[in-house]
Amino acid sequence: MGNVNKSMMEVTRKNQEFMLETQRVQLERQIHMQNEMREKMMSMQIARSRELLYWFGTFYAVAAIGMVTGFRRTKKPGTLVPLLPLTFILAYQADLAYGSKLNRIKMEAENIIIFERDLVSIPMGVPTPASIDEARERQEETKRLNKVHEVFI
Repeated sequence: MGNVNKSMMEVTRKNQEFMLETQRVQLERQIHMQNEMREKMMSMQIARSRELLYWFGTFYAVAAIGMVTGFRRTKKPGTLVPLLPLTFILAYQADLAYGSKLNRIKMEAENIIIFERDLVSIPMGVPTPASIDEARERQEETKRLNKVHEVFI
């Protein structure tokens, strides 16, 4: 009987080790998948910025040609005024699409996480399984009370 008990304990221990290893591998895969999804989302954001830059650059060129032509005909400097804000917008989009704007945004986000953690913390803390169960039970109780209330009305 002792050998059977000992072999069952050994099988149980090996099974637990296998389950822990499986969970570890599954967690690593999940982390890797989330990182890949984050990278894909960032690449989509960069591609979107570049596409917007192409369209806005074309608009800027056409608008600039029109404004310069208008200035040459009327000699009024007011026709060139819209170029000032358009230039800032074009420079911002160019910096975002091809410059170091994304790196500066990442560095600022890291600084916020390090030095201003309270700005990004979840109100009332991270939900725990117990708090989730309590909320679910409260919701079920409310539904039950509403049904009882509807019966009496």
